[in-house]
Amino acid sequence: MSSLMPDRAEAMAALADPLRRDLYRLATDRAIGRDDVAATLGIPRSTAAFHLDRLAEAGLLSVSYERRSGRTGPGAGRPAKLYRATAAEVAASIPERHYELVGELLAAAAEAVDAQGLPFREALGAEAFATGVAIGSGCGDLDGSLTACGFAPRARSADSGQEATTGDIVLENCPFHALAARHTELICSANLDLVRGLVAGTGDERTAVLAPADGRCCVEIRAEAR
Repeated sequence: MSSLMPDRAEAMAALADPLRRDLYRLATDRAIGRDDVAATLGIPRSTAAFHLDRLAEAGLLSVSYERRSGRTGPGAGRPAKLYRATAAEVAASIPERHYELVGELLAAAAEAVDAQGLPFREALGAEAFATGVAIGSGCGDLDGSLTACGFAPRARSADSGQEATTGDIVLENCPFHALAARHTELICSANLDLVRGLVAGTGDERTAVLAPADGRCCVEIRAEAR
């Protein structure tokens, strides 16, 4: 796997938590402190500190120190620890898309072709799977890792008109939609390898399979093969 993927995986894993996404949005326009976050989101200061530091460790927030009282010298008090979103790009769209992720996979696969002489599709599949494992390991659970990648997972209901087994997951969104529409076989194959990596990285026992359907991702998670 290329060296560019661990940072991406760690960042996406950090943003899998909805609270951390809210914190990140707060820090995109201005530097924020722990007290600011606690007051705005109505959470304990210790909780705010924990999640802000987690985002900083993932490289999504930069840290600075400032005396907000405006005073200097003895008696001015300790500087406040402030956080602000870094220059690193984290794409956000509705529906959620992650073209930067698939772009990295394609670029890393091309590098592997040049360096190792691998067939391109084999290299892309290996990069996608390894990246999925890294993201899944960072998130810790399958639902969180799927959400972090923009797949919008939901449990398949028994009244969906399709055979359903408890534990089946439908992916409501394709984070690579435009590319998948134009280069369906290539992108959907990489998508499947990415999700298989997420499953493996989280230690989940379910199986990712190709199951194309209109209006959602081409991949499903099934509790039982059928």
